[in-house]
Amino acid sequence: MEKIKSFTIDHDIHKKGFYLSGVANNIYTYDLRVKTPNGGDYMDNSAMHTIEHLFATIVRNSTQKGNVVYFGPMGCRTGFYLLMLGVDYDDTKRLVVECIKKCLMLEEIPGNTRKECGNYLEHDLVKAKVILSEYLKCIE
Repeated sequence: MEKIKSFTIDHDIHKKGFYLSGVANNIYTYDLRVKTPNGGDYMDNSAMHTIEHLFATIVRNSTQKGNVVYFGPMGCRTGFYLLMLGVDYDDTKRLVVECIKKCLMLEEIPGNTRKECGNYLEHDLVKAKVILSEYLKCIE
């Protein structure tokens, strides 16, 4: 089988940061790497889940909402993928910074009821904001 692109990255030298992972069919895949791979410090599920709710809501309500294809966590718990339709690196990075700042202002988790979420009890807004604050310092 052909190896997928994300498995070709040397995760022992990959650092926290904001990366363009690839472009296919005008869909830009961005790696929002909030933790250092294989660094021993990973997001716990509750914080990662909350970041997904916060960021997905904010980015899908942004000026670029029509270009958002997908936002979701990496299984390794070191970051998130953001897929954008035709939005270049600089514009997406500005958008990510703007969205994180808005996430940090939220006092409630969007979509955090039993009807709206399949695991509504597993959230941690405090930890999510700590991770987002640290990541914002890293990419600004």
